[in-house]
Amino acid sequence: MNILLPVIIAYLLGSIPSALWIGKLFYNTDIRTKGSGNLGATNTFRVLGPKAGFVVTVMDILKGTAATLLPLVLTTDVHPLILGVIAVIGHMFPVFARFKGGKAVATSGGILLGYQWPLFLLAVAVLLIALKITKMVSLSSIILALVSVVYTIIYTLNTGDYLFFAVILTLATFIIYRHRANIARIRAGTEPKIKW
Repeated sequence: MNILLPVIIAYLLGSIPSALWIGKLFYNTDIRTKGSGNLGATNTFRVLGPKAGFVVTVMDILKGTAATLLPLVLTTDVHPLILGVIAVIGHMFPVFARFKGGKAVATSGGILLGYQWPLFLLAVAVLLIALKITKMVSLSSIILALVSVVYTIIYTLNTGDYLFFAVILTLATFIIYRHRANIARIRAGTEPKIKW
């Protein structure tokens, strides 16, 4: 039970469809029928505006953080990073939204906030700089994933925290895979850009 219960809670935390619930409760909008149809912060910004987008971003980040910090309140043999990854899986395949969720960027960031906050701050800085230069959220997210892997290689060589490296590599793979349609549009020059 000290393994099963935290795993279930982590998955359910990740499964909270922030964009869907915020859209329906406050905007009378099913975000799955608008924009890209994705249950993530980017589509929320585009469809519902910056206020809703910011709230969804924070909620999605905190899902990963809460899952990672579960061992502080529950007795478990499951490593905090594993619980964080389970939350990310819940975010991508949420039981509360027919298993069609977001692209894992914000919730992955939440793991960093809970486990290795300097990398979280670096991730935010990299994302903002990449957004300023490319004006594409998808490309910025991919750049963020790659920079995180490079940082983690250096971190692991100094600390020997190989599980952290494995988790970051896994999350980066999730993020890049979930953006495969965006990658095709970037190559075709049709990926939408944001306005500052």
